[in-house]
Amino acid sequence: MREIVLDTETTGLDPINGDRLVEIGCVEVVNHIATGETYHQYVNPQREMPAGAFDVHGLSKEFLSGYPLFSDIVDDFLDFIGNDPLVIHNAIFDMGFINAELRRLKRRELPMSQSVDTVRMARRKFPGAPASLDALCRRFDIDNSSRTYHGALLDAELLAEVYLELRGGRQPGLKLAAVEVGVRIKASDAENNRSVSIKEIRPLRPHAPSAEELLAHEAFVSSLEQPMWLGDPKK
Repeated sequence: MREIVLDTETTGLDPINGDRLVEIGCVEVVNHIATGETYHQYVNPQREMPAGAFDVHGLSKEFLSGYPLFSDIVDDFLDFIGNDPLVIHNAIFDMGFINAELRRLKRRELPMSQSVDTVRMARRKFPGAPASLDALCRRFDIDNSSRTYHGALLDAELLAEVYLELRGGRQPGLKLAAVEVGVRIKASDAENNRSVSIKEIRPLRPHAPSAEELLAHEAFVSSLEQPMWLGDPKK
């Protein structure tokens, strides 16, 4: 199954009030594992870069002015993602900006049903716990030390690793949290988001009969009249 892990950077928080896309990063995953195929593009927003947004991603108006407009890259972008599911951290945000850009060009918008929201996945799996990308990287021991600024491709690469863990890791299904003799442990079924208890593990017991047990068995068998497994004594 092909999916596209996607992230964007923008000039602000509200596309309705004129904020624009400035960067798109995509990572292809097949069966939840990254294939190495990526799509990355800076976009000229044709507007000033607010200080707050610059502090987040470090992309200035001057830097972005040398890159193409969204109208110039839209076909390559749509060809890369195709109709495959889009795995996005807080999907309503990124989908809102992408669809705002598509509306400006009078192009067909992407349906929200095409997106998979990893924030919602994380909150279902870990109720009450922080669900930011940084928090999930810490939870799954994913190295995000190079993330000094938000960057669409880097964040998509990190999210691809997080998504794999949210789906159950490299061996999805029944995953033991710990294995220790003499303690109760839990296992999580990542696909069904449920927990089951496993009884304590006991040492194996020997099953070979003792000498006394063999004698007792022989005495019992001798008391039987013509046991079938010994055959007919007349033959």
